[in-house]
Amino acid sequence: MKLTFPCFSGDEITNLRECLNSGHVTQGPFVDRFEQRFRDVHGCAHALATTSCTAALHLAMAALEVGPGDEVLVPAFTWITSAHCAEYMGAKAVFVDVDPTTFNIDPAKIEAAITPNTKAIVAVHLFGLSADMDPIMAIAKKHGLAVVEDAACAIGTHYKGQPIGAIGDLGAFSFHPRKAITTGEGGMVSTNDEALAVKVASLRNHGASVEAHYLDEDLGPWSMNAFPNLGFNLRLSDIQAAVGVAQFDKLDALLAHRRATAALYHERLAVNGDIQRPGSAALSEGHTYQSYVIRLPGFGRARRNAAMAVLRDQDIMTRPGTHCPAVSTYYASKYGTSAQDFPLAATLEHETITLPLFPGMRESDVDQVCRALLSAL
Repeated sequence: MKLTFPCFSGDEITNLRECLNSGHVTQGPFVDRFEQRFRDVHGCAHALATTSCTAALHLAMAALEVGPGDEVLVPAFTWITSAHCAEYMGAKAVFVDVDPTTFNIDPAKIEAAITPNTKAIVAVHLFGLSADMDPIMAIAKKHGLAVVEDAACAIGTHYKGQPIGAIGDLGAFSFHPRKAITTGEGGMVSTNDEALAVKVASLRNHGASVEAHYLDEDLGPWSMNAFPNLGFNLRLSDIQAAVGVAQFDKLDALLAHRRATAALYHERLAVNGDIQRPGSAALSEGHTYQSYVIRLPGFGRARRNAAMAVLRDQDIMTRPGTHCPAVSTYYASKYGTSAQDFPLAATLEHETITLPLFPGMRESDVDQVCRALLSAL
């Protein structure tokens, strides 16, 4: 049984055929439609498609003019690029341990990590569960900090009834194949700040002062030779956006299925007190379960891996939840960080398991996974 896989139908093929027949295969009309669909879902003023969530995070840092001498606070339990985006700009990623229930950055630990050099906070909505944004935004306002929402896992996620992605200054989303909807590789920057949106639009398009339009490119910035910013080529292609437009048509149904499948897991796994199931009573209403990640408190890496091996032997794919970047070779060697500095995040790396959750997963599939897991434990 696979961990997950994308959900495609004939609509993607129809859109791809239309795209290829049009001749607009780089950023073009399907990108416009894709960005509009995103704005409709997340209620943000601006959405700018890019090549990946990594690119979106990089663009967010660049738009905020994060640079050498700056520090950016990052949760200590997250995918590696949540931290790398600060390092790309020559800034320093400073880790903050996480909440044991949500696995997201712990607001109670943020202020202790703030220094005069702190410029931004990266609030990750891990596995589709929103970070606790009210206290994060209050702390940011108090200290004059920007907030970037790393929403790689969180398309469609809500916080207290509000779509995430424009609660902070900027949001960054992923459309990798493991996400609820996909463009293969792809990402999105979201914001309600027009000035930041203009900056991101320039930076993703070589630093041009006015973004070239796909219908009259000869009248775009190329003829003006106006490139005020050191930009990149991080535009999403129309081919990928054509797939994304079709994927958005499925979003509501796919998220409803993920929530229903998560509810089955919740019910089946409640019989074993060793299993910490995902979510928080205060925040889980808006959870979209990009991944269903359990924790086995006190098990340690060896016992956790042994349980995963039992599932593997029954052709059930699993993987650890995510990583503690602070103990990776890059950060440990550069800053001397260690597991002792972030005990919860380091522990979670060795005690979490991502269980299969995919489109069309049946109740019998959930039962098969749960039987194997409960037996393994």
